[in-house]
Amino acid sequence: MSDIPLVAIVDDDEPVRVATDSFVRSLGYVVQTFSCAEELLRSSHLDDISCVIVDVQMPGMNGVELQAHLRSEGSDLPFIFFTAFPDDRMRARALRDGAICYLTKPFDGDELVAALRDVLKNQVGKARK
Repeated sequence: MSDIPLVAIVDDDEPVRVATDSFVRSLGYVVQTFSCAEELLRSSHLDDISCVIVDVQMPGMNGVELQAHLRSEGSDLPFIFFTAFPDDRMRARALRDGAICYLTKPFDGDELVAALRDVLKNQVGKARK
């Protein structure tokens, strides 16, 4: 496996998913995209993921529910949320459950870069188990 962290992007909006994928890849990370939370949960690469960038509002399981589900299974994966529909209760829940940040679309790319670098700085160069 690569020493470069794998970032999962979960968003039901394809243009946003593709643009975020391109942006994160341009930073030098390996990316895998998912159109919904359930698709991520079915992924055979779930154990390889270093960080999840996820939309809050999605059909089926939303981003905050995805984080709660993974936490209930013992996962401590870092989550970065973004949303076009800010909601103070969702924001508070996401941050309470350990989200790194909660960005509002359209967000400043520098905010995402800073969050990713903060989360992944210790993972670059580490061999995956």
